[in-house]
Amino acid sequence: MEKLKKHEFITQIFWEIIGSICIAAGIYNFAAQARFPMSGFSGISIILYQLWGVPIGLSTILLNVPVSILCFRLLGKSFFISSMRCMVISSILIDYVAPLFPVYTGSRLLAALCTGVIAGLGYAVIYMKGSSTGGMDFIIMAVKKKKPHVPVGRIIFFSDLLVVLMGGMILQDIDGTIYGIIVTFLLSTVVDKLMYGVNAGKMAMIVTDYGQLICDVIDETCQRGTTRINAVGGYRGDQRQLVMCACSNKEMYSVQQAVKKADPCAFIIIVPSDEVHGEGFSHIQVG
Repeated sequence: MEKLKKHEFITQIFWEIIGSICIAAGIYNFAAQARFPMSGFSGISIILYQLWGVPIGLSTILLNVPVSILCFRLLGKSFFISSMRCMVISSILIDYVAPLFPVYTGSRLLAALCTGVIAGLGYAVIYMKGSSTGGMDFIIMAVKKKKPHVPVGRIIFFSDLLVVLMGGMILQDIDGTIYGIIVTFLLSTVVDKLMYGVNAGKMAMIVTDYGQLICDVIDETCQRGTTRINAVGGYRGDQRQLVMCACSNKEMYSVQQAVKKADPCAFIIIVPSDEVHGEGFSHIQVG
C-alpha cells in the first residue's frame, strides 16, 4: 500500500514538473520578452517585472498568499497543499531554469501563439492531475466548484481578460493588448481541448434488423458496450432495432466498416460527443 502511494506521489510530482516547465517557458521565454500583457497572476507579475524589475516567480508567490488564505476552506487541504507545491515548483522554474534557455525575440504574433499553446498545455496537465499553480487558479477552481457545469477554459478566459486589459493600459501598448487577448483565448482553448478532449468521442446509432449480430460485431471489433432499443419505422411501421454505441474517434471507423460488412442495409448515424463518461473512458476530477 505504501509503495502504491509513493508511486502515485512521484507520478504527481513528475507531471507537476512537466506542466510547470511548459508554463515557465511560455511565460518567461516568450511572453515576458515580447512585452505583451499576460493573464492571471503571471500577468500581474510580468507588469511588476516590466515596471520595477521584480522577479516574476517571487512576486507570484507574494500575490498568492492572501488568495490562498481565502480559498483554503473552499478547495480543501489536499488541493491546497498540492497547489502550493506546484506554485513553488513553477516559480522556481520561471526564475532560475527558464533563463538558462534561449529567449524568443522574433515576431510578437508567433510569441503570442507559442505562449498560448505551450502555457495552455502546462496548465491543462496540472489541472488534469487535480492541482493548480495557485493565485488566479484558486479563484478559477473556486468558481468551478460553485459552477461545475462551466468549462474551465471559459472561466480562465473571462477571469484573465480583465488582467490583460489592465496590463495593456499600464504598458500603453494597444498591439500588446491584442496579443494578450490572443494568448488568453488560445490558452483557454488548449486547456479545454486537452482536458475535455480526453473524454471526447463519437456515438453511433444503428438501425438494423439484426440487433444482436451488430452488438456482437461491435464487441469483437473494439470491445465497446452497446445498447439495443426496439424501434418502429415511421413510414411502414415495420419492427426494427436501434443499436447505440459510444467509442473513441479512432475506433469509430472500424465500427462503421464492421457494421456495414455485417449488415449492408443498416442505417448508421454517427454524431460527435464532446464528453463520454463511464466504463472504458477516462474520468478527470478537476479541483
